Amino acid sequence: MGRVAGQIDLSKTEAILNAAAEVLSARGVSAPMEEIARRANVSKQTIYNHYGSKAELVQALCERRVQEMTAGLESPEAALHPEEALASFGRILLLGLTQMNGAAFLRMAMTSVTVMPEVARAFFEAGPRASRARLAEFLRAETLAGRLFCPDPLEAAEFFGGMVVGSYQTAALLGVERALDEAKIDRIAKEAARRFLRAYAT
Repeated sequence: MGRVAGQIDLSKTEAILNAAAEVLSARGVSAPMEEIARRANVSKQTIYNHYGSKAELVQALCERRVQEMTAGLESPEAALHPEEALASFGRILLLGLTQMNGAAFLRMAMTSVTVMPEVARAFFEAGPRASRARLAEFLRAETLAGRLFCPDPLEAAEFFGGMVVGSYQTAALLGVERALDEAKIDRIAKEAARRFLRAYAT
């Protein structure tokens, strides 16, 4: 069966998103679509046909990241091992600040506020807000099941996110080295999950 208008195959989608992450992180929000298209080995029109605008492209990047971050919360094993599910969420949240494009992409989103506010809004809605909302859904389900007591799951989700990123996010935005290796990230994520579950225990 043929593809509907504007639909492209998965390999091209991934190539576009990977190229966009690299180019926008390196060049900022004003980076030309032509460069993204060249890096992805597609035409500029192909990108516009599929995403429509730079804001929609950033939204797709954030949605992919949030899906990775929340996969552990949505797996069947999450209810059996909530501490590990939360730690996995925290681990990916912190890894996003240390990976090559993570901090640079975050800085791109911050600087877009004055020049392309629609990109900043797309980043926030599809990124931080969406990830906290999915975490809140997990906490709400755990509360309904009697395993946790979170009267305000969304507020609790914000608390957990803050516990994990702390000042590391500010350091990443400012380009300050905080020596976050994988061992330290794992320890922070596990400790945050353990303390969080203790705070919201039934």
